[in-house]
Amino acid sequence: MSEETIPLTVPPDPAPGTAPPVRHWPALDLPGTDFDPVLRELMAEGPVTRIALPNGEGWAWLVTRYEDVRTVANDPRFAREPVMDRQVTRLAPHFIPARGAVGFLDPPDHTRLRRSVAAAFTARGVERVRERARSLLDELVDALLAEGPPADLTEAVLSPFPIAVICELMGVPAGDRHGMHTWTQLILSSSHGAEVSERAKQEMSAYFSDLIALRQDSTGEDVTSLLGAAVGREEITLDEAVGLAVLLQIGGEAVTNNSGQMFYLLLTRPDLAERLRSDREVRPRAIDELLRWIPHRNAVGLSRIALEDVEISGVRIRRGDAVYVSYLAANRDPDVFPHPETIDLDRNPNPHVSFGFGPHYCPGGMLARLESELMVDALLERVPGLKLAVAAQDVPFKKGALIRGPEALPVTW
Repeated sequence: MSEETIPLTVPPDPAPGTAPPVRHWPALDLPGTDFDPVLRELMAEGPVTRIALPNGEGWAWLVTRYEDVRTVANDPRFAREPVMDRQVTRLAPHFIPARGAVGFLDPPDHTRLRRSVAAAFTARGVERVRERARSLLDELVDALLAEGPPADLTEAVLSPFPIAVICELMGVPAGDRHGMHTWTQLILSSSHGAEVSERAKQEMSAYFSDLIALRQDSTGEDVTSLLGAAVGREEITLDEAVGLAVLLQIGGEAVTNNSGQMFYLLLTRPDLAERLRSDREVRPRAIDELLRWIPHRNAVGLSRIALEDVEISGVRIRRGDAVYVSYLAANRDPDVFPHPETIDLDRNPNPHVSFGFGPHYCPGGMLARLESELMVDALLERVPGLKLAVAAQDVPFKKGALIRGPEALPVTW
């Protein structure tokens, strides 16, 4: 049997003393913008360590240094597809992307599938929704001001705005947005158990299957129309289209939590908010710095499997080993970001990897930046007295969520 046909089974533990110990990494429900203390310790222990997460089986390598993270994320010797055949240790009780979804594909299939929706996420595609997004946001802020303080900023603006924008980009009718939001929250939660999350994913998948199938002759520019047209041309299968739609919809809503953390930070650091109010030109650069610094997720995302023996920072990763990268850790690498714990709104250059790196770079990165810029503009300018209505430590944060963020953000003005 040749080396290429040896199945990628779970490798045996290295001999004692030849690899770092396996660190059990619990699913911590962290308040505010606190950085995960377990991840901080792992970063200090070395560039490549070993972890066991709350779900799945066994252990996996964790890579935390910036250059190593980019290497693993962009190296074809580390693949996503074999993960589906293994119960790799993971944070979520279930695999969020389905088999064949873009999250678990490798090039060239991954490239082919992403190409089908690329037009929606280019600068032109994102600009196509800018004015509609600004209009939707103005309506939400109008309603916030009309209702008067106090208010829950998450409920009033930070949640409905990204939902409306991603649904607009996806081509999901306005009447179906609430259902999409409910499904997404169940899929992204680890507290309801695998069965509830899996059922929500199946229901969202069935919805997109029907919508994409109806749009196979469409010439629209929204994502489901692009996917329908690609299915109609037999460039991708309906199952592939549905898997991609689910992943994009879920990713689009993650902005809710990211923006929640961003405004929590601005409201607890009035010096930062005042700088953004007084200096419009710094805002795009500042948003990049906030994206770098804010710990937007719990633990790590999807793993990869080594297809051959690879050495990373002097550590031998063997064929069949599972490997995680931490973009949060990479964004705090002092060799790339001087004084990484400091929020420096003038940081330049700022090559953060908050949207990932390599083939699996988040296609919605440009859209997320647009939404963040619009929200900062609208809320800081139209609600100049905006402040927390409760003490910072009394802001409730989501528990059991894969993406971190406040459950509610009580404000007044």
